[in-house]
Amino acid sequence: MSEPPRSEPERQPPANMEAEEAVLGALLIDPDAILRIATFLQPSDFYVPRHRAIFQAILDLYERREPADLVTLTDELERRGQLASVGGVAFLTALINATPTSIHVEYYARIVERTAVLRRLIHAATEIAKLAYQDTEDVDSVVDQAESLIFAVSEKRIARDLVPIRQVLDQYYDRIEYLMEHQGEMAGIPTGLVDLDKLLGGLQRSDLIIIAGRPGMGKTSLALSIALQAARRWQKRIAIFSLEMSNEQVVQRLISAETGIDAQRLRLGQIHEDEFNAFVEATQVLSGIPIFIDDTPAISAMEMRAKARRLYAEHGLDLIIVDYLQLMRGEPGSDGNRVQEISFISRALKSLARELNVPVVALSQLSRAVESRQDK
Repeated sequence: MSEPPRSEPERQPPANMEAEEAVLGALLIDPDAILRIATFLQPSDFYVPRHRAIFQAILDLYERREPADLVTLTDELERRGQLASVGGVAFLTALINATPTSIHVEYYARIVERTAVLRRLIHAATEIAKLAYQDTEDVDSVVDQAESLIFAVSEKRIARDLVPIRQVLDQYYDRIEYLMEHQGEMAGIPTGLVDLDKLLGGLQRSDLIIIAGRPGMGKTSLALSIALQAARRWQKRIAIFSLEMSNEQVVQRLISAETGIDAQRLRLGQIHEDEFNAFVEATQVLSGIPIFIDDTPAISAMEMRAKARRLYAEHGLDLIIVDYLQLMRGEPGSDGNRVQEISFISRALKSLARELNVPVVALSQLSRAVESRQDK
């Protein structure tokens, strides 16, 4: 008879107490050391609660342009009612005495950051396990949520440092040199609209382009026309996030654009005999172009980002189209303030464009109330 499996003893989450104390001690003996770590280290990166409270107090002093030393930090913690809980003046003094120099503060801070990332990964993995144990048939939704949890961990690590202008100039010089050698070629992704391409030079990488208009003014038709031209003529890989129409409706609009058959007749299956060959040919052409469609309703910026990143990794990606902005789900905790939600979504889409280095075309619905304005 086999023995029951033994449960593993509870393991200690990754943490380095000595590194945390070394960071705090370095900040107390050298207030300027905060400048070397404030861009990547956060209070939540500290595992020990009192270390977290001390670092938060030091950050707040720095943001108020006040020096962070034993006297000012003691006063700040006492004012917050936290001095006793962090160990009092005795603990702060011990931090200073145990740290001979601040020269290695960045190295210690990186250790603290690394262990914090590992803890977040463990937490994300635990949440993913809970999702996997749920009795659900919607596996794709579980996978999307799992990717979002992992992405939330990696997102905290994305940071850009100041770079010398020489480095930027070298990159810019290479780009200009390439453009000069390829005169006549479009710098960005062509839209298929000659005048617009002359004006913009195509859709530029890392740009967020908003196409705004009232309902029924042709925003979706324009966006799908751009997608069709870019994918068919230049083999650009396109992701279409359609929040308003289903996958089938998007395909219907694309076939209508390709064949000239009225979309309403396509919807009803009213295709004339002399149009059927064109319909079949259009389906064959469209099946071979690199367009990917997602029709998840009320998708969040985080979910969209996870799906775009997956597509980018698996197939490559040149252009993202979102139809439309106001149907996306906003940031949790916005208290129903739609202005704040749209602002958050716009920032998230711009961040996505920069991260993947692709243009993002987002459609935006304007209110019909503008029609009654005298200055429209």
